[in-house]
Amino acid sequence: MRERCSVGVVRTLLVLLAALLTGCQALSPSGSGGDEPSRAPEGSGRATSTQPSGYGAVFLAVDECSSFGTTSFTEVPCTSERAAARVIARYDGKVGDGPLCPATTDFVLHISRQSASSDEDGDGSVPQGYACMRNLEPPHPGDPGGGGGPRTIVGDCVYGSGSGQVRETACDGSGKNQPQYKVVKAVAKRAQCPADTALYVQLKGGRKVGCARPV
Repeated sequence: MRERCSVGVVRTLLVLLAALLTGCQALSPSGSGGDEPSRAPEGSGRATSTQPSGYGAVFLAVDECSSFGTTSFTEVPCTSERAAARVIARYDGKVGDGPLCPATTDFVLHISRQSASSDEDGDGSVPQGYACMRNLEPPHPGDPGGGGGPRTIVGDCVYGSGSGQVRETACDGSGKNQPQYKVVKAVAKRAQCPADTALYVQLKGGRKVGCARPV
């Protein structure tokens, strides 16, 4: 089966944003006062329609697979030995403007806009969008406590990275940085956190406050 590839023709079509999107989350110690974290957009909308197998009109559509790369990624059959991750959600537009990826997404791929004349087949345009990816095999950094993924969720651990910010790290201590707090609950307002909450972590979605305890 033919592989569909962005390398060479569509330069840097896909860029891995996992490290960037994991990023810093706002940190505020319990009892410090101040405003609550600003609300992140609620995840909504529908993934782009797709055909589960083969190569349809959408590059890296839902249920299609990719190999791993550094600055570019290749779409491959999910049965291929090179297949490393599966698309679990696919949206048009920019990551910051669109719906949130599923909570256990391992990493996010940004897809650059390309015209019909510049795509690899010349048979259709590639719209700007992003694909939410899940590794076919462990490890799964997007799982609770996994130490990565584009979202901080209940069960994740964080450490202080300076300037009032925190970053995720593996709860089992296998990461470069040791965990200091664990998010045990997600709520809409700080007042709904348990009394023993030591840290408030800004989350994305409707429940925008993560209640964290020391580990």
